[in-house]
Amino acid sequence: MASQYNEPNGKPPVKWRLPEIHPEGRKYVMIALAITLLCTWLISRVLFWPLLGVTAWVALFFRDPVRVTPQGDDLIVAPADGLITMIQRMPVPRELAGENGLGEAPLVRVSIFMSVFDVHINRTPIAGTIRQVVYISGKFLNADLDKASEENERQHIVVEGKDGRRVGFTQIAGLVARRILGFVKPGDMVATGQRVGLIRFGSRVDVFLPDDVVCQVCLGQRSVAGETVLGRVGGVVPSGISQ
Repeated sequence: MASQYNEPNGKPPVKWRLPEIHPEGRKYVMIALAITLLCTWLISRVLFWPLLGVTAWVALFFRDPVRVTPQGDDLIVAPADGLITMIQRMPVPRELAGENGLGEAPLVRVSIFMSVFDVHINRTPIAGTIRQVVYISGKFLNADLDKASEENERQHIVVEGKDGRRVGFTQIAGLVARRILGFVKPGDMVATGQRVGLIRFGSRVDVFLPDDVVCQVCLGQRSVAGETVLGRVGGVVPSGISQ
C-alpha cells in the first residue's frame, strides 16, 4: 500500500512556522505595547506606528526559533547566532582554567558577535554535564572589543561530555546588553543544542575548543546556535581556515 505521504521516508513535510517569543521576553513585549498605547492615547496618534515598530523589534529580539541540531559525539556546535569575529589561540580565562576547568594551556577561541538583530538564546555546544557556571559582574563595553572578555559582565560555563572532553564558553554582555540570564546550574545534564542562557540586547559568546578539536568555521562566517558545526574532533581543517 502506498504511503499517505509523498516523501520517500514516509514522514510529513516540515512547514515554516512563526518563531515563538521566549517567556523571558513576553513581559518586555507587553511593556512596549502598553507604552505604545499610552503614548498614542495621551500624547499623539502620530507616535503609534513608530512605537509599534519598536514593540515589534522587542518581540523579534526575544524570538526563540526551533533549531535542528546535527548529531554526532565528535561535533562542537555553535552556542550563539552571530558573526564569527575571531579565531585565535589564546590563554583561557582564569575562571575557566585549572584542574576542574579547561586546564592551563592556551586553547583556540572562537568569538561570535551577536548584534541586536540576532537571536539571543544561547545553547550548549555539546551534550554532557554542566561542571561550572561562574557569573562575574562588570562593565558594558562594546562586546566587539577584545578587552570586553576581561572587563564586561560575563558568565563562564564548562560542559563535560560523556567521553570526559570539556568545552568552555563565555557569555559576555555588550554595550547595550544589561543582563545575562542563565538557565542551568552545575550538575545539570544537557543535550547538544539545549538552551542554557539568554543575553539581553547585543553581546558576544566565546567558545574554547579542546586541542583535539579542529575548527570548522572561518572569520566573517555567520553561525546559527545549535546548528552550525564550530569544530570536529580529529577533523580535517577546511580550506581557508588556519588552526
